[in-house]
Amino acid sequence: MTKHVAVLMGGWNSEREVSLVSGRGCADALEDRGYRVTRIDAGRDIAQAIAALPERPDVVFNALHGRFGEDGCVQGLLEVMGLPYTHSGPLASALAMNKVVAKRLYAGVGIPCPEGRLATCDEAGLPARMDRPFVVKPNREGSSVGVRIVEKNDNDDRLIEDDFRYGREVVVETFIPGRELTVAVMGERSLGVTEIRTSEGFYDYRNKYTEGGSRHIVPAPICDDATARARDLALRAHRALGCRGVTRADFRYDDTSGEPGELYMLEVNTQPGMTPLSLVPEQAAHIGVSFGDLVAWMVEEARCDA
Repeated sequence: MTKHVAVLMGGWNSEREVSLVSGRGCADALEDRGYRVTRIDAGRDIAQAIAALPERPDVVFNALHGRFGEDGCVQGLLEVMGLPYTHSGPLASALAMNKVVAKRLYAGVGIPCPEGRLATCDEAGLPARMDRPFVVKPNREGSSVGVRIVEKNDNDDRLIEDDFRYGREVVVETFIPGRELTVAVMGERSLGVTEIRTSEGFYDYRNKYTEGGSRHIVPAPICDDATARARDLALRAHRALGCRGVTRADFRYDDTSGEPGELYMLEVNTQPGMTPLSLVPEQAAHIGVSFGDLVAWMVEEARCDA
């Protein structure tokens, strides 16, 4: 019998709209592949919504992004319910979402990261204690939500109240010059390296999800040594966190003094975007894996960790 897949999308955080687009695209692709699909616009009553379905799903495709969706909360709930689900489990998801904790793990397996520190909301209005230029970003958010860059010539280097609108903690870290790179991992395989170039500013939420906001170059026009190292570091981070399914590792590549340059891990996304503008489907297509093949593989790989 064809598998019944419940696709969770939406949610109630800052990434709701992106999740809806991801979820609809994945649901459509799964239906095209012959799966029986139920779409669920997830609220805080996720468990009740799943339990109320006329037929218990065989698999849950988790297309939620951001808090509660990719930080281990929903994953833990699905573990309790005994429902196999896509992407990483509770522990890996929670670790990856906490940027400071994840960086400690990366350091333990030889993955370089930008220097930085954790700041709390008690420091609002105080100097950031970091040489300019530096980056301020929420410790537990995705899609570059709430990220700002303090440039070298900016007069004010204080943390501001608005920095803490997504939580009580932010990461303050050195800005790495150079290029933006990303590597998708599918199971135990890194798919390739993409360079991201923006039309204006850095790769923020607007540039990520606005048509024309960024340009993706696959494969990235970097030297072979840098390509191999980026792919190795992405796979190493995937394993260090204990991830499964599909992830995406984001890097800064400082080649300002020539190639090969220095790679710095920014973060691992355990539930990367699956929209028409998203990077993972684009990398998969480049190596001959269609969007339908990708989401079907994710469903077939779904499981509980417990």
